[in-house]
Amino acid sequence: MPKFVSKAQPPLAFIPQRLTPWVIETVRFLLPVWMPWKLSVTSVEAENLEVLVKLYQEFQAGNTRFLMAFRHPSTKDPFAMSYMLWRLVPKEARKSGIRFKRPTYSHFMYDRGIPLWAGEFVSWLFPRLGGTPILRGKADRVGLRAARDIFANSPYPIAIAPEGGTNEHNELVSPLEPGVAQMGFWCIEDLLKANRSESVYIVPLRIRYRYVSPPWKAIKDLLGQLEAQMELTAEVTPSGLLEDPEKDALYGRVLRLGECLLAEMDRFYSKYYHLPRPVVDPLPYDPPDRNAKLAFQLKQQLDIALQAAESYFGITAKGEIVDRCRRLEQASFDRIYRQDLEQLTPLEHGMADWLAQEASLRIGHMRMVERLTMVSGNYILEKPTGDRFAEIVLIMWKIMTFMQGGDSHSPPQLGAQSLKLTISDPISVTDLWPTYSANRKGAKKAVDELTQSIQTALEDLNAIEP
Repeated sequence: MPKFVSKAQPPLAFIPQRLTPWVIETVRFLLPVWMPWKLSVTSVEAENLEVLVKLYQEFQAGNTRFLMAFRHPSTKDPFAMSYMLWRLVPKEARKSGIRFKRPTYSHFMYDRGIPLWAGEFVSWLFPRLGGTPILRGKADRVGLRAARDIFANSPYPIAIAPEGGTNEHNELVSPLEPGVAQMGFWCIEDLLKANRSESVYIVPLRIRYRYVSPPWKAIKDLLGQLEAQMELTAEVTPSGLLEDPEKDALYGRVLRLGECLLAEMDRFYSKYYHLPRPVVDPLPYDPPDRNAKLAFQLKQQLDIALQAAESYFGITAKGEIVDRCRRLEQASFDRIYRQDLEQLTPLEHGMADWLAQEASLRIGHMRMVERLTMVSGNYILEKPTGDRFAEIVLIMWKIMTFMQGGDSHSPPQLGAQSLKLTISDPISVTDLWPTYSANRKGAKKAVDELTQSIQTALEDLNAIEP
């Protein structure tokens, strides 16, 4: 069962960034040991580092401001970015004979909800590493104002994941949220108000993890554990979709586990939430093979799971799944983290506790959907590698662990991984300023165009083989 709060809480306080050099240097010193020990990342390399070296040089000379828009496939990404900026960028600069005026630190934006599951230590650590929080799902004016001020005025640049949250896929880019592009134009506005003339750039970055050796045995073992949790037999039915017999048999097991998981969800929601079962026939494609059918059922089931939460919170289902998730998250926060606690009578306080408990349970439907949103029916079929099999099986582990009340944020390590970061050419925000500043229509056009440019750059980086 998803974890829940027992009492209504005060509002989530904003945690101001307090970048502290000695904390950063301590973490920097520990990273080479921490990454292979705790993250199973045994090697790190970066491509096109000279791009960041030049940008940091120009930044410290007062000529540019820049934001790093990085891919976010994993919760390991903050360590990946830190290792690159604190170790690899200075090393590359020294090779070119470049001396920076100050260290290559960076601020970063993080979800204010992370400390709720990661613990109080994160509330202490993230600000001292330069992190600034944002509340997802609402216009967080305090959080946006802080990030905006950092972008325009801090002696260090800022890094933001434009995908919003982790998508669990190394080779699939989620649709981007427009906030990063808007931040770029706000930065120019703030510079102009201060009579400053720095150029503003957004730098797309790819982060990709690969298993040093395909972890086929670990994948099969984990799949076996998940099958045991659903009391599935050891019988293997090949999918008939892959040429390699061994991979096809393994994919058959993945499909069977997915089918059984969706069947359980179907029974759960139809019986206890009185929601209609998803329509699976006729399928909008021909022929309706197992893979296509499962992908279609998944899409339908995610919609039903969101309805279970939306009906409780009184929210109309509209927009994409990500938009619906953000609205639900904010609705739950409004009932759990109350602005009016001090004004409530004891009776009202007790009723607020009820609301908080129920809201924290109901939002579990949305949390489950978040973990399944990026599952694609073709991801493994397009490239049946050990990495892609591992990603899908780990997603299934996370969702089943979450539904059973376990710690889904600590997945098993299936094997040693290598890490590669690739830096794209900077995208000029300044070049789009005339369009943005013309009128409201121009502003929307410029934000959309810049967002698409970042999306395209990330997808182009993702298409490059490591």
